[in-house]
Amino acid sequence: MSIARIIEDRQQDIISCTARDSVRHAAALLAEKRIGAMPVMDGNRVAGIFSERDLLYCVAKEGGAALDRAVGEVMTAPAITIDPRQDALQAMTLMTRRRIRHLPVVEGAGEGARLLAFVSIGDLVKHRIEQIEAEAELMREYITSA
Repeated sequence: MSIARIIEDRQQDIISCTARDSVRHAAALLAEKRIGAMPVMDGNRVAGIFSERDLLYCVAKEGGAALDRAVGEVMTAPAITIDPRQDALQAMTLMTRRRIRHLPVVEGAGEGARLLAFVSIGDLVKHRIEQIEAEAELMREYITSA
């Protein structure tokens, strides 16, 4: 199943920040919204990802002074993105291989690229479990009807 099918019914406001925002502001957004990461936007372009891991690394290295730095100085960049036509299992494989937990779903390339959604490994695992449960139910129905 494609990423597009997974995100098609979402009414998701994508929480994001800019590279110019302070780490303090971005950390407050993560805490307030109870999320682990967000895209860092440069206009309509995804410039990077700011995650709990980025926050932890910069604070561990620099202490409280890191909170006054710009997100662009500590974010993970360039962002690894996926196309909405990509298969969900391929996306899970990419996330596992690259040891990342969030992916921006981007349609198009270059200046015309548009952020459609922001998916987590949890979103994809939840979808996969639902898919497996549906297949198991169909198998049970087939077996009992035979």
